[in-house]
Amino acid sequence: MNELVTLVSAAFLVIGSFFALVASIGLLRLPDVYTRMHAASKAGTMGSCLMLIALAIHATDVGTMSRALAGVVFFLLTAPVSSHLLAKAAYAVGYRLHASAVMDDMKPKDEA
Repeated sequence: MNELVTLVSAAFLVIGSFFALVASIGLLRLPDVYTRMHAASKAGTMGSCLMLIALAIHATDVGTMSRALAGVVFFLLTAPVSSHLLAKAAYAVGYRLHASAVMDDMKPKDEA
């Protein structure tokens, strides 16, 4: 049973690391602040949550397990909200969409 727990936690750790790698590649390769923020918030949150779940599975201490799962809940509740607010602030300051963007839903109706 111990080997199965180790394998499952290793699988979660590898998958979470893959999502973190995808998030970091997205930060480097994507064209504007909004798509970079999307990569960081979605893939980064998923990677962090999967790695914390791997810790919770592998931990034998209930305290460590509960703190890891509380971290997952915290990430899932705060990352989308903070990403949304940062994107709204970036738009308000004047960061514009990349030229390949299809639609600007935030543009006022009189500018359209």
